[in-house]
Amino acid sequence: MINNDRFIRACRKQDVDRLPVWYMRQAGRYDPDYRKIKEKYSLLEICEQPELAAEVTLMPVKKLGVDAAILYSDIMNPVASLGIQFDIVKDVGPVIENPIRSREDVMKLKPIDVEGDLSHVIETIRILDRELTVPLITFAGAPFTIASYLIEGRPSKSYIRTKELMYGNPEVWHALMDKLGDMVITYLRAHIAAGAKAVQLFDSWVGALAPEDFRVFVLPTIQRIFRELGDLKQPKIYFPGVSSGELLPLLGDLQADVIGIDWRVSIPEGRRRTGGRFAVQGNLDPYVLTAPMPVIQEHAKRIIDQGITEPGFIFNLGHGLFPEASLDKLKELTDFIHAYSAEALAGRNAGKGV
Repeated sequence: MINNDRFIRACRKQDVDRLPVWYMRQAGRYDPDYRKIKEKYSLLEICEQPELAAEVTLMPVKKLGVDAAILYSDIMNPVASLGIQFDIVKDVGPVIENPIRSREDVMKLKPIDVEGDLSHVIETIRILDRELTVPLITFAGAPFTIASYLIEGRPSKSYIRTKELMYGNPEVWHALMDKLGDMVITYLRAHIAAGAKAVQLFDSWVGALAPEDFRVFVLPTIQRIFRELGDLKQPKIYFPGVSSGELLPLLGDLQADVIGIDWRVSIPEGRRRTGGRFAVQGNLDPYVLTAPMPVIQEHAKRIIDQGITEPGFIFNLGHGLFPEASLDKLKELTDFIHAYSAEALAGRNAGKGV
């Protein structure tokens, strides 16, 4: 039973008594208890065990006091159902056994079968729907970001093969985008049917594109995904990843509720670039967490002060947590965000005579 709906209210640009906060990759390697689990099981092995995946998802809710949980999973999980063979290699990331390089490779991709191939993910969501007292966010990787792994065969900094296909064979590129868009829509609809209270589309690496290339080669599929999820009442978040500030002005017509921004764009500027239509999520640089606590709080205070000027703000990081982050600092930061934002919002409302 959900007894804390601040995150949902903020997604809908409704008033809250304090800012909601959650952290990307909040169920992860910064937690010593999680590291013990990883000594026995790989990421994919944890995902295949619903009770264990639910336990890991719950850890930061219990330890940090965050206002939302995010499903313990990986953006690559659903591509196995398309016929892609991959592994998550330590210190590397996704490594694809059969990279996509041609029209024939794209045509071989099967439609996703969520109940048949990904029933463990659905069962994890159902368990969490019964156990959580805060909303559950589930997610999918966006088509460009997934395509970059499928084409390159592993993480890349240049995306040379990805761009080679995009520029050199746009018909095949758009066919791949269509298939991955279908995958995302089917996958997220199944999540919501199982009990997800919000969904996030991670486009971690799309900031590697120029705005015009994003508009031509990626945005139509992103628009279709959110349009085809538009009949569902649950909040929908688009996170265009790191270095994506120049893409924000192109998102104004997206049928999403929340846009996540990284630390390179301020909250007011992010709102301005997206036309003020969306709730905003962000945007502390994760590596600020290496600083002493007073420095962390000063950065957080500035973001909170910017965020509370309008309804619809969710405190988060500008990207995911890293393994060296301190659990104690995260707990202290969460408490600070709650306390400072509650005081600041109360002062603002008193000034308005609310």
